[in-house]
Amino acid sequence: MTDNDLLKISFSCIDNTTLEGSDTTERIETLCNNSLRLHDAAKGIARVASVCVYPVFVRQAKRLLDGSGVHTACVAGAFPAGQSPIDVKLAEIRYAVAEGADEVDMVISRGALIEGREQQVYDEIAAIRAATKGRILKVILETGELPSLDIIRQASQIAIAAGADFIKTSTGKIKVGATPEAAEVMLNAIYENYKTTGSMVGLKVAGGISTPEQALQYARMAYNIMGDKYFDKHHFRIGASRLVTTLYDYLMAR
Repeated sequence: MTDNDLLKISFSCIDNTTLEGSDTTERIETLCNNSLRLHDAAKGIARVASVCVYPVFVRQAKRLLDGSGVHTACVAGAFPAGQSPIDVKLAEIRYAVAEGADEVDMVISRGALIEGREQQVYDEIAAIRAATKGRILKVILETGELPSLDIIRQASQIAIAAGADFIKTSTGKIKVGATPEAAEVMLNAIYENYKTTGSMVGLKVAGGISTPEQALQYARMAYNIMGDKYFDKHHFRIGASRLVTTLYDYLMAR
């Protein structure tokens, strides 16, 4: 597959995101309108996969995106730190689902994992999986806060076992976002699970991806490991706030 083909597919795999404390209904409307506007059938450029917002904006985004095929995604469950009791996390998750979220991006309890409380991490993901039944669940590992590639692999395996539809690199809220090293470990965990179970969990890379060159690096990696059959928005996502317009202009110019 050519680089241009990979980038066209990657555009349709973007979760177009705004997650700022200063977000307003006007900003959400602009984000949704741009997500609907930027596509070109003649050039094979489909719309983005989703718009990702905070839970309080889910109802608005759902209304604006209705019937477009673009999903409404949101972060929930004590994003970005994850430092809340599970009942608090679940309350926010259930709120997001009730508001109409098609997809939920949750964060794992990194401190618990680092301290060796793997069962707690698994149980929390499984509880959130149950609360998001019928929705797409993306589990954020926040790899920049995990101290080794071995722990990133362990986190990937726990999230997959607990029912994640996607495992995701980062929140985008710390200095270290997505890295090729972390993404490769996560992809290998996904592939190993596929060989064992026949089920393909998706990968979402997020955190600092803003140029076509960066998007292509991760797309090529995912394509090489997942293969042609699985390289689509059902198995690969890019979380970004700046990439959409840049990549669209790049593709339109070619």
